[in-house]
Amino acid sequence: MLELDCGQRFAPELDADFFASLPARPGVLLLEMKDEKAQPYLARTADIRRAAERLLRAPETLSKRLNLRDVAVGIRYRFTGSKFEQTLAMYEQARKSFPHRYRDFMRLRPPALLKVNLSNEYPRCYVTRRIRADGGFYFGPFSSRRSAETFSESFLDLFKMRRCQIKIRRDPEFPGCIYSEMKMCLAPCFAGCSNQEYDVEVGRVLETLETAGSFLTREIAGQRETASEALDFERAAALHKRLDKVSATLRGWGELTRRIEEIDAVILQRGAEEKTIVAFPALAGILTEPLFLRFGELSSEPKSVEGILRKVLEPQARADQEKSTHHKKHSAESVRGSEPEMPNNLPDSAAGPADLPVAYRPRYGLKSAPAELAEHLALISRWFYSKPRDGEILFRGGAWPYRRILRACGRLLAPVKSSPQPRS
Repeated sequence: MLELDCGQRFAPELDADFFASLPARPGVLLLEMKDEKAQPYLARTADIRRAAERLLRAPETLSKRLNLRDVAVGIRYRFTGSKFEQTLAMYEQARKSFPHRYRDFMRLRPPALLKVNLSNEYPRCYVTRRIRADGGFYFGPFSSRRSAETFSESFLDLFKMRRCQIKIRRDPEFPGCIYSEMKMCLAPCFAGCSNQEYDVEVGRVLETLETAGSFLTREIAGQRETASEALDFERAAALHKRLDKVSATLRGWGELTRRIEEIDAVILQRGAEEKTIVAFPALAGILTEPLFLRFGELSSEPKSVEGILRKVLEPQARADQEKSTHHKKHSAESVRGSEPEMPNNLPDSAAGPADLPVAYRPRYGLKSAPAELAEHLALISRWFYSKPRDGEILFRGGAWPYRRILRACGRLLAPVKSSPQPRS
């Protein structure tokens, strides 16, 4: 994606000319070694020339500073216009140079997510950093595990999904947990609810997470209106209070936190070249090939920036939509086709509708989790939650917001206003 596209050989006897030819600009550099078995030196820096001088200039006497003058044979580097581009270029090069330890080298840690384990007969929601193609529902990323746990606690208080980690046996003699005693859980552990009732509650949780809370808000608002029309003002007041609680919980909803398969966005950064914006598309949480928008050249060519963006984003969007439609159709057919295959010799309690495949499982389950998904989510969340954060991000809703993308490019290309100097 972002190759180290500049480089030259290093000769110690000509080090003055070598250093003078290097740019004093931010970027990523890699020093190649004489020994083919030796690993290269990879770093990012705010000044490529200064970093090379520190590593390759003749060492001072009794200095403990790292010096590679006698073992380095050349340098390769890339200019970068932003910290995000620098981090991504560093990541791509680290994967090539250190395939077995690049995660430790980059200090990449999978982001904190909420997971609803749909493979369990009685799903529960919990915080995790592990992403697997196990049919689970993954929601995030959050800025930290603590923020994910804080949101999870307040969010799950709005529902009656179980929070225990025990194996559910539906034993009426089981005493239950404190959540069931406080009427905050449907208590499937001692058959306090039917399978259908629990599935409905899980579906409400999934719908609320997928719609950024609007599903639950509409549901409670509708119930409040119904109670008001029926002159049941006590119930309407209770529902209004509950709606306030939901609104308070949703205020902690981050812009980036969503179903990870629906993280479709464009991250815009200033490029290293003049009048250039680098667009980094993220499709289903995975960063794809960046697009360099050179506005200096585009102003003299019969090309529209929106047309260039459409050419890159729309084919993938159509493919995602067709794939999603095919998946939903296949899931619905598999659900319908499973009914006549139920064995006839099962007891009545096991042959009911509750044991048929639940509609939300194929709809929401994660079917594919490539290795780079967690890594790219970590890179995106590291940038998104950084303070201060440079650049802009725009998410795809029903369609890509091309006009907002163009306005964001204009803001990034606008000259930075310098603060006025105080008068003496």
